[in-house]
Amino acid sequence: MTIDPQAAGHAEVILVVDDDPDIVRVVEVNLRLHGFDVMSAHSGAEALALLEHQRPDLALVDLMMPEMDGLELTRRLRADPMVTALPIIVLTAKALTSDKVAGLAAGADDYIVKPFDTSELIARVRATLRRNQEAREVSPLTGLAGNTRILREIADRLKAGDDYAVCYVDIDRFKSVNDVYGFGRGDLFISALARAMRRATVAAGLPPAFLGHVGGDDFVVVCHPSQLQEITTRAIYDFQKATDALYDPVDSARGYMEVVDRRGKVHEVNMVTLSIGVALSTSRAFGHPSEVVAVASEMKSAAKKHHGNYVAIDQRSDRPSLPQQRVTESDTAAEAPPPA
Repeated sequence: MTIDPQAAGHAEVILVVDDDPDIVRVVEVNLRLHGFDVMSAHSGAEALALLEHQRPDLALVDLMMPEMDGLELTRRLRADPMVTALPIIVLTAKALTSDKVAGLAAGADDYIVKPFDTSELIARVRATLRRNQEAREVSPLTGLAGNTRILREIADRLKAGDDYAVCYVDIDRFKSVNDVYGFGRGDLFISALARAMRRATVAAGLPPAFLGHVGGDDFVVVCHPSQLQEITTRAIYDFQKATDALYDPVDSARGYMEVVDRRGKVHEVNMVTLSIGVALSTSRAFGHPSEVVAVASEMKSAAKKHHGNYVAIDQRSDRPSLPQQRVTESDTAAEAPPPA
């Protein structure tokens, strides 16, 4: 898991593309006054050359430019895999609906009509950046918050000083599911885990627990230590119940999947289970969100060494004066009934 530079407080970079140097100067001054970094270009070709070396967070593109106009530049940006997701706001001197539609059809996210009010410009830049950030932070498969939002949630708990637990959840033998059934069926297993985790976190009540999707079959829960056992037990039970219907009937009947290796040899593989690693603030004083995630991930690896569904909780402590954590490392049986 990596930290997004924007989440760490770095200034966002805006690319301003306009053939009028006065417009560029005015826009650049106002953007810098509001905390943005600026890179500028006076033509579409110059903008493309700049993007070979640096990727901005947003582009302000004038539609009416000689040679390569703003529409063509926008189309080229959308066709380039490296910057295809770059937010683009087009600047146009015309208030005609057709120009606005043309800009949006070319791939722009928003438009501003010149002459514009600088406060409107800043507001639209911030709104477009916020929408783009929110879209990037959400998993397209599960709709759950992604890595940046997960780290921010842990950072908020660190700052608040409240007790918390971070659970790193992973599906055992998930690769075998993809190998046997294909990626489409694998996505169904991931979605089933997302639903099971969501039900478990919602049922835990207050304080509200946070659920995020790292990617693939990895999820993270941030909750109060007192909620840990209820969330993990319920999630495991619901997930195992949901996955029973996702296997082929022949596999469900015999209780294992058959995986064929590259040499054509058939291997019997057990059904999927969950490995959950837990880091607790009550036993350690963490200084950074990445430290918490690293410990939870380490414990997840430890849980994978055990058979069946397993919750491994970090027992190491740098706070000897504190009592033992409320939840201890233990097996969690899939057959156990869900909490009331």
